[in-house]
Amino acid sequence: MALSEVDRDLLERCLAQEPKSWHAFVDRFMGLVVHVVNHVARSRSLRISAEDRDDLAAEVFCAIIDNDFAVLRHFQKKSSLATYLTVIARRVIVRSIFRRNSILGAKYSVPESGQLATTADESPDIGAALSDREEVERLLGELEGAEADVVRLHYRDGKSYSEISMATGMSENSIGPLLSRAREKMRRAGTNLD
Repeated sequence: MALSEVDRDLLERCLAQEPKSWHAFVDRFMGLVVHVVNHVARSRSLRISAEDRDDLAAEVFCAIIDNDFAVLRHFQKKSSLATYLTVIARRVIVRSIFRRNSILGAKYSVPESGQLATTADESPDIGAALSDREEVERLLGELEGAEADVVRLHYRDGKSYSEISMATGMSENSIGPLLSRAREKMRRAGTNLD
């Protein structure tokens, strides 16, 4: 889907820092960002509180305005703005979750019932979380060296394709297909990393 005239106008007004343009931008895309937060949490079976959800959404918007709207300035207008922002939001959220977990320990955890909890203070089923982690590690062990490395860098460490390319020496264009093949192998072996 191409960039709509409404989004093109909003983008130009934000980059020109016209009055109330940022407020209009946030109003237009807040639902999308919250949806991405919820989707990332659900797809990783994470418990997050309403406050954490708000914090993650705020981090996405902060990333957009960092360096004088660098994220928006890099938008090449080859897709819809919503599609572009979905990719940006997902990357920011995944990095933030992994950064928080590495700093705070397992702040977000695998829920017992498979549903998102409303608070992060509930104690997780540590045995289930450990068995899930062991299962993922077992499945990663079935992947070839480069596949396992890229999957770990992308899903566990929250690295972007560019960062993975620098770390592994692979071309950026080969990372997406490699991840797709690895996800398919892991699905067939019994897990889903989407």
